[in-house]
Amino acid sequence: MNAPTKIKTTLKDWETDQEVRWCPGCGDYAILKAVQRTLPQVGADPKNTVFVSGIGCSSRFPYYIESYGFHTIHGRAPAFATGIKLANPDLDIWLVTGDGDGLSIGGNHLMHVLRRNVNMQIMLFNNEIYGLTKGQYSPTSREHTRSPSTPLGSVDHPANPCAFALGSGARFVGRGIDVSKHLPDVLKAAHAHKGAAFIEIFQNCIVYNKDVFDDFAKPKGAEQQQLWLAHGEPMLFGSEKTGGVKGLKLNPQTLAFEVVDVVDGDWQAAGVQVHDAANRVIAHMLVELPFGEFPMPLGVIYDAPAPTYEAAVVEEKARASEGKDTSLAHLLAKGQTWTVSGTASDPV
Repeated sequence: MNAPTKIKTTLKDWETDQEVRWCPGCGDYAILKAVQRTLPQVGADPKNTVFVSGIGCSSRFPYYIESYGFHTIHGRAPAFATGIKLANPDLDIWLVTGDGDGLSIGGNHLMHVLRRNVNMQIMLFNNEIYGLTKGQYSPTSREHTRSPSTPLGSVDHPANPCAFALGSGARFVGRGIDVSKHLPDVLKAAHAHKGAAFIEIFQNCIVYNKDVFDDFAKPKGAEQQQLWLAHGEPMLFGSEKTGGVKGLKLNPQTLAFEVVDVVDGDWQAAGVQVHDAANRVIAHMLVELPFGEFPMPLGVIYDAPAPTYEAAVVEEKARASEGKDTSLAHLLAKGQTWTVSGTASDPV
């Protein structure tokens, strides 16, 4: 496998001639622009880039990126993406899915691409609803969500995408918000990671689940409700203008996080935890924090590279064929061979 050659492009180079067709105000527009801004910054080459999607509103993505693309079948995008990566490990793969496509019918496939650690970026757009099929509740819909399929309110306990990813063995887990200025930073970190990089993106469905993330996503008061994580930096949130600076402290007695006040900027005196993105235990604790009592953890939650699946497959194939004639002619002549002459109507 060869390291991808970085080239210089602009946002315009990644735009297609297709009309972008989502509902006016849909969060997918913001995510699309964030990705189109990120690709030039990471030196991506359109001729070496493939976007793969399943079924859903998010899965229109390949039509709007000027690169190779596959709009596949419901829930099976990870299987297609894995096959593409094995056929040509040098390709830069971006997998696009949603909370329904990726965690319902596609949950099994998503689990396997994560545990195998196939080198690709996996963006899961989470709007907590089935948007394309007119608003049924999804695996991430909150309890009591009213929808056409749950008119009395959902009794299901919602799935946690980042917890699912960690439980499946993901080596990179990040979170972002569709309209956040920090989303490109998360995407760049995911692209730099060698292996399956999972990014949950909170995406506002303007029609069927409007403003469901406003408690932490709307700009006003966001500093108090969002914890943007950075490796080696203290877990701080809030500001003096919005009720004071606070942080997360790990209580050694309960082995649980608690919110503490930071006075005069002295986070060390307050015992605020420094984020270690390679600590899997801390990552699990962060993604399970109940929002409201705690801020919403965002950014790079976990980043600990490990050998990739496609590298192991290439190495295995090289060992198996070492010192052997791998030509097709040799294969055809190997073992018992015979010559057939004549025809079906006039056999010899």
